[in-house]
Amino acid sequence: MSKTFYITTPIYYVNAQPHIGHAYTTIACDTIARRQRMLGYDTYFLTGTDEHGQKIERAAQAAGTDPQKFADEVSAQFRGLWQRMGITNDDYIRTTEARHKKGVEALFRRIRDNGFIYKGTYTGQYCVSEELYVDGLKPGDPCPTCGRITETVQEENYFFKLSAFQDKLLALYESQPDFIRPETRRNEVISFVRSGLRDLSVSRSTFKWGIPVPDDPKHVIYVWLDALSNYITALGYGSGDVSKYNKYWPADVQMIGKEIVRFHCVYWPAFLMAAELPLPKAIIAHGWLLFEESKMSKSRGNIVRAETILDVLGNDALRYFLLREIVFGQDGSFSFDALVQRYNADLANGLGNLASRTLTMINRYFKGEVPYPSQKAAHKAADDVISGQAKNTIQNVHSFFNEYQFSRGLEAAWGLVAAVDKYIVENEPWALGEKQDEESRARLATVLYTSAEALRIVTALAHSVIPEATLKIWAQLGLGDITKFDLAGLKWGQLQLGTKLGKVEPVFPRADKKSIERMQAMEDQQRGGVIAETQPATPEKTALPASEGAKPAATGSPNANITDSKITIDDFAKVDLRVAQVKVAERVKGADKLLRLEIDLGYETRQILAGIAEAYAPETLVGRKVVIVANLAPRKLRGLESNGMIVAASLEGGKPVLASFLEEVPLGARLK
Repeated sequence: MSKTFYITTPIYYVNAQPHIGHAYTTIACDTIARRQRMLGYDTYFLTGTDEHGQKIERAAQAAGTDPQKFADEVSAQFRGLWQRMGITNDDYIRTTEARHKKGVEALFRRIRDNGFIYKGTYTGQYCVSEELYVDGLKPGDPCPTCGRITETVQEENYFFKLSAFQDKLLALYESQPDFIRPETRRNEVISFVRSGLRDLSVSRSTFKWGIPVPDDPKHVIYVWLDALSNYITALGYGSGDVSKYNKYWPADVQMIGKEIVRFHCVYWPAFLMAAELPLPKAIIAHGWLLFEESKMSKSRGNIVRAETILDVLGNDALRYFLLREIVFGQDGSFSFDALVQRYNADLANGLGNLASRTLTMINRYFKGEVPYPSQKAAHKAADDVISGQAKNTIQNVHSFFNEYQFSRGLEAAWGLVAAVDKYIVENEPWALGEKQDEESRARLATVLYTSAEALRIVTALAHSVIPEATLKIWAQLGLGDITKFDLAGLKWGQLQLGTKLGKVEPVFPRADKKSIERMQAMEDQQRGGVIAETQPATPEKTALPASEGAKPAATGSPNANITDSKITIDDFAKVDLRVAQVKVAERVKGADKLLRLEIDLGYETRQILAGIAEAYAPETLVGRKVVIVANLAPRKLRGLESNGMIVAASLEGGKPVLASFLEEVPLGARLK
């Protein structure tokens, strides 16, 4: 019997066109689904659209059309975007479909027949935007979730006995700590439930755009009971064929945004308990994608369309940025400037450059065939360092991705990219290729095989995140279709000797400032120029790690270079200064002024290159606490990535003096 895996996105509400906030959730789910298939799981991936409710009815009226046509148009935009992005969903459910209607009616009847639905009257405040009943408010009060003015509602409703499930829900959260992730969301839900649950209205009788209540068609089923049911109706629940339901339910992962945690972590399991149906195994809530410090939304006019990024940089750039830049579960910021910097540093100068230089040299020196690595005279300790790091990388990436820590997993994978870049620089295969003696030839073969095998491993690990580029690199390595590769069996040494390379072509052309300007212009045009992205800093004004060529200006006094221009506290707050400790310090080959540092932030380890070698011996820095700029975009120096910047004072003559502390300060503490 094959292993199964079922993953769902929330179904997206059709009140507005899709933006990259929607894409973020869908990309995360697609990444998980692709990886599970490579691990050998029979995977089923569901997404779709939520199309009922008073908000859709009113939006259609405002647009001068009927609700069904309105929903058809917006749902088609979501479906079309996912197709363009290559999202590998197995099904796309719409709540206006007949199969969904049958399933919702069946679920409503089952809950009602089990004694958990009764008829009553509701009087209180209702938020149309959130489709949410809000207790404790007076007429004219704003919704605590979205800030819009609530409406006073008095109508006959059917009620769900939510209060009967308070203890059962708390027992669920206690017995299954991983049911809600991350821990912050779990704690919020527990606090909400402990504060007391009131019975929930599960029907409306003042509008018609919804699924009629069975046996009482003057009522329509509450939009959230309707919408949440999609996760089982898409599998055939309530229809004649329940083979998919029996095979895949309960879901392994239900991915949601943090703003709908209450509906998925309180209402949904309570509905399932009432119907005596199995509960999903895990509900994972990610944070918001922030633009100009606010959650993206149509009402704020600050959305960014995925199509803009696809047009300029491509699908992989968007996928990689969102999963590498944002710590999953936390809020993350988006800007075109940060997108291009990450793209250039990690994709163009990182993986793309490694693939191009390695495979080009195999073509040049070994007629496009993977060479034989010497195990004798030409073998060196540096080769074992790469193979050892590759083995650790495989283990670490699997571990991080199993916990949905995408950013840390990608950081680990790109750590191997940086190590191989350094390995190539230090072993100079281009110089070995100019020599004709047998020993140089053997050494060249070893260096290029080691580099190509590391490239293969990174490519396999990264495929679920950047599927288009890795498909090309895999084919360039002469390895066929990467989607058929058994990721669970990935290990060092699987690259077969004599493998004939495919056609070697660049996969990530470098982006320039014009790419940023083009994307900004496209979004400004879409928004009518109302909200414009902040212009990126010019190279002269961008903070960068100190390089071997940097020469601080001579200072006659400590105040000589203080600028007359002032910044606001908001400007200062954008700079993330953190306490870190140096764990490793070593000189960079061929660079008199550069040191390569590995620093511990308490929550992660980073590599930073600093131009302080003339002032500090490497051994004197190990164990020392320093201050770093933690949110500086990565930069390549001497083939190595520098991910941050050490803070230092510049004395007369340009001598750097590192910032430090008199008191004990914990690692990761932020300077304010």
